[in-house]
Amino acid sequence: MTITIRPIETRDEPRWRDLWDAYTRFYEREPSDALTASTWRRIFDPTVPVHAIVAEDSEAGVVGIANYLIHESTSALSPVCYLQDLFVDPAARGGGIGGLLIDRLIAEMATQGWSRLYWQTKEDNYRARGLYDKYTRQSGFLRYVIDRTS
Repeated sequence: MTITIRPIETRDEPRWRDLWDAYTRFYEREPSDALTASTWRRIFDPTVPVHAIVAEDSEAGVVGIANYLIHESTSALSPVCYLQDLFVDPAARGGGIGGLLIDRLIAEMATQGWSRLYWQTKEDNYRARGLYDKYTRQSGFLRYVIDRTS
């Protein structure tokens, strides 16, 4: 098994959708065709700061995705990267693929001059937290969310 981390390509759409749907369900949401289609379009729209990389296994194809946003910050002079979605196919977990995706973004941080790379996860996502704790300690910030109601 050889893993390559690379920018997403349009040919990856079917597999990206499979992994995206699994990621969405992991966070106890039902996939939405409209949101999925919109997210896919935004990844390839050069005017939108949404990007994606994939982990591709030489034998199994795409086995991991990382969707991220580059944005300005009032606490930094250069843009920051928010790793919004990281998901590895459960059949491919335990082989370091999540770490390879994060490592690629850390390398991009240096290349692109981003001042920060950050992400969040659910408090009880212990498997992911075991990986994340190898990179940095939990920031201590709590997240508050107000969703617009229809």
